[in-house]
Order: sequence, then structure tokens, then C-alpha cells
Amino acid sequence: MNITVHRPGELTAADRAAWTALQSKAHLNGSPELANPFLAPEFALATGHARRGVRIAVVREGGEPAAFFPFHRSVSGVGRAVGLGVSDCQGLVHRPGFSWDARELLRACGLVMWEFDHLVSGQEPFEAGARGSFPSPVMDIDEGYESYLGQLRARSPKFTRTTLAKDRRLGRDHGAVRYVHDERDPRALATLMAWKSAQYRRTGRSDRFAHPWIRELVRRLFHTRTESFAGILSVLYAADVPVAAHFGLRGERVLACWFPAYDLAFSKYSPGLALHLRMAEAATADGIAYLDLGRGQKEYKDSLKTRELTVSEGWVALRHPVALGHRAHRAPVRALRNTVLSRPELFAPADKLLKRMGKIRSLSRE
Repeated sequence: MNITVHRPGELTAADRAAWTALQSKAHLNGSPELANPFLAPEFALATGHARRGVRIAVVREGGEPAAFFPFHRSVSGVGRAVGLGVSDCQGLVHRPGFSWDARELLRACGLVMWEFDHLVSGQEPFEAGARGSFPSPVMDIDEGYESYLGQLRARSPKFTRTTLAKDRRLGRDHGAVRYVHDERDPRALATLMAWKSAQYRRTGRSDRFAHPWIRELVRRLFHTRTESFAGILSVLYAADVPVAAHFGLRGERVLACWFPAYDLAFSKYSPGLALHLRMAEAATADGIAYLDLGRGQKEYKDSLKTRELTVSEGWVALRHPVALGHRAHRAPVRALRNTVLSRPELFAPADKLLKRMGKIRSLSRE
């Protein structure tokens, strides 16, 4: 293998095209997860504009690109998945049958370790360092929206009937409901980000949009459009008033769900659920095979999913003092969080406490 490392702006047009081609053929080659837009060159390049330290390793065999490995490197040599903390799919994009040695790759990239939290399945050299695996629910729509809706009705008839009825009632109470699958108005994106920030604070979670680099990344992706990739803002309106919105990433065959939120004034209509159903219906016209709802236990994901993918978290590392120190710092935190998330008797009171703290912080700002 010949491995070269590049800054995002140094990647040639030919290499970007080769990367996209590998993703485009992933479905045919039995690795559809590699087609996820979080693994696309556009996501890595946009993150590179928002954060320093993003690099891309190009692995060549016989002079031709065989694999692409985007990563974020600190000055100490600690590597992380590109967009760690917001990226819902991570790993090395490669041609069929490609094999690699994880530690050889780290050395070539100048890394002492590489950390991930949404590693795509089928990456055995990295999976050896996984500390846990988690479900990532999806909505399969490759057989058409009516087929998906039929499955939903058969599995959860009351949920489906109630969700569709609430959608109709929204129209009766507040005016004609209108759905825009690919909204291009930046003001709608600003509204979504404000809703999402309020939700994070209300539930006691860390506000991702309080980080300038995340705001910049989302805005850049909103304006990114190629034949195989786009940032998609979908909005549900009632009488031209936005009631729910979602920003995600579209690849050729996968729509990666990312930031959903809605106006609390319309919560009794479950507009977020109605929005996801309309997204699924519209995505079929784009040739999308499935919507990836992302890792995380949420009631709405369980209600909408047809199956689950698996993603992993952990790290691969060389025998190096910096790697040992980073691992010693991160491992207890991850273990505690995953223990709480996996045990309902712990998660329920923890979630309640976070929401109470979020309410207190909200009142203190008034």
C-alpha cells in the first residue's frame, strides 16, 4: 500500500471523483453503509473548513485509489473521526475486498490513536478496538413509500392512525399544511437551529449550536450541492408558518437524518412525526433506499424504524504514552454514560434530572 496524507484543499478532483465512485458502487458491492453521506468527501471538506486539523489519507494500490480515510488530528497525534460528536457514520471508504492494518494506517497518518463513536459495520481492523456496539435505526423506503406505510400500519396500527389524524387536525386548526422537502431559505435554517438550541437547553443537554464550528459546518453543508450529495432542509408549514423542520444530508441512496426540531406551540399535533413521514415519501422520488435515523434511543425512532444497523465506539491505538493517557481519561466517561443509557432504571431518573436542570437554567436567564 502507498499511503499519502492531504489537507482537505489538497485533494485532487480525480481523487474526489474516485471517492464518490467508491460510495456510488457500495450498494452493488454489498456494503451499502459506506454510501452514507457522513462518509462523503463533501462532509470531510466542509468539516475541514470549520475545523483545523482535518486530514485525508489516500491509500493507493497499483497507483489507483483503493481507500479514503478522513480524520481529525491534534498536535499531540491524537486522532478522531471527522466531526466526532456530530457525525453519525465514520470509517474508511474502500473498494470491495480491500484489507488494511489499522496500526500501519495510524503510523502513516502520524497518529498515536484514532477515536470513533459511530463506526460503520464491516470495518474489522477498527472494530478490534470497539468498546461497545449500538443500534442505529433506519426507515427502508426502497420499495416505495406506500410499501413502507403499509409495514408501519401492520406493525403499529394505532401509532400510524393517530399520527396521520394529528396531521389532518393541524390543517383544520391552523390552516393548510404545506411540506417543502428542500427548502432553500436560510431564514428557515436559522429557525431550526434556534428551536434545536432551545431543545438542548430545555432537556439539560449540551447545546451543539453553541459551538461556532458546528454552526459554520451546518451552514456550509446547507449550501453544498453536487450530483451525489446535498444538505437538505425539510420544513412543515401550517398556513405558511413553520411548525417543524429537519436538516440532514442526502447521498445517492441514503438520507442521513441529523437535526430535527419543532415549535413547541404545536407539540400536541406531533409535527416531528408527520415531518418524518413526509420526508420518507419525498425521498423515494430522489431514489433514496433508506433514511438513517442515527444512533440513540428515542421513542419516535422506535416507532418509525423498519430495522437497525449497528455502529460502534472505541479507539485503535499504538503503544504510546499519549494514547494511554487519552484512553485513561476517556474510557471511564464513556463507560459511565453507556451504562446509564443502557439501563432504564438509571436513564429515567438521569433524564429527569437533566430536564429539571435545563428548566432551572432557563428560568435563571429570564
